[in-house]
Amino acid sequence: MNTPQLQRLVFLLLLAGVTLAFLWVLAPFFGAVFWAMALALLFNPLYQRLRRRLKGRANLAALLTLLLSLVIVILPMIMIGASLIDDATSFVQRMRAGEINLRSYFQQIVAALPGWLTDWLGRLGVFNLESLIDKLSSGLLQGSQLLATRALAIGQNTFQFLLQFAVMLYLLFFLLRDGVPLSRLVRDSVPLARSHTQYLLNKFATVVRATIKGNVVVAIVQGILGSLAFWALGIKGAVFWGVVMAILSLLPAVGAALVWAPVAIYLLATGSIWQGVALALWGVLVIGLSDNVLRPILVGKDTKLPDYIVLISTIGGMSLFGINGFVIGPTIAAMFMACWALFRHDDRQRSPDAQGGEPDVPPSADDEH
Repeated sequence: MNTPQLQRLVFLLLLAGVTLAFLWVLAPFFGAVFWAMALALLFNPLYQRLRRRLKGRANLAALLTLLLSLVIVILPMIMIGASLIDDATSFVQRMRAGEINLRSYFQQIVAALPGWLTDWLGRLGVFNLESLIDKLSSGLLQGSQLLATRALAIGQNTFQFLLQFAVMLYLLFFLLRDGVPLSRLVRDSVPLARSHTQYLLNKFATVVRATIKGNVVVAIVQGILGSLAFWALGIKGAVFWGVVMAILSLLPAVGAALVWAPVAIYLLATGSIWQGVALALWGVLVIGLSDNVLRPILVGKDTKLPDYIVLISTIGGMSLFGINGFVIGPTIAAMFMACWALFRHDDRQRSPDAQGGEPDVPPSADDEH
């Protein structure tokens, strides 16, 4: 009964069991582990340069890279988050006080329309949107209350937040210092062809790096451009709406327009013609163009994913994993396509009438770097 096949099966079951148990243990620190890995991939080129300049002193290079990541990424994100929470709390209070009333804004737009247009839209049933406006207003209020509640929960669980933050920084230091040996260990341990493992690891690193770098840059640019436009037009809460546009810009093509387009329509309908035209032109020609120019360069060029795949995978990832999903979703999509590309390449290689030449997806490390 104690055959080599049985021993192998039992060992594989044991390996799967302890792996799942280890992942279960790490589950409470999922966010900390995930962002430590993502930031390590993002800042690894900087770490390698510092290590060469410091003549191989890995600990010092990792520490300097960690400090730079704090200054460049982590601390600014914490400050922006704190500002967003403060503005969201103010937004909730203004909605409760009746200072912000979407139904009133909608009625102002309708009252400003010409009579013939009002009659035509009435026959189309457009004015039945008032119930939808009420639901949207209620949803915005609930969303802002949820954000404020989450902020209060973070404040009440300061110890847990600090623990997650400390774990992330701790892991980031060691992943920077030992990332290359760890990737080699994974490559040598995974029961796949070495070329396939190397290709998939390179694809994973490239997609994570490009997604974070590209999406964050696009979000910052669109948030700043939108906030400047709102500030110039005297719209209250310019910083808050700029941050909202930055977050929504994680959705390709449609993101920031969900904020500036309704505001431009409202300005046009209520008689502020030049302000509405200026905001619409700024949104289309500047904010929209920045997305169309920057995103393909920073995201699509490296991930080699079509825009519609990026959009769908981003929305799906964020619905499943929250804010982490804007990285996880496209990464899963890219790995899915990479695995099928490798499968297709291997299938062609095994085909008796396979033609010579370069494969569609070369499974070597040199393809990515």
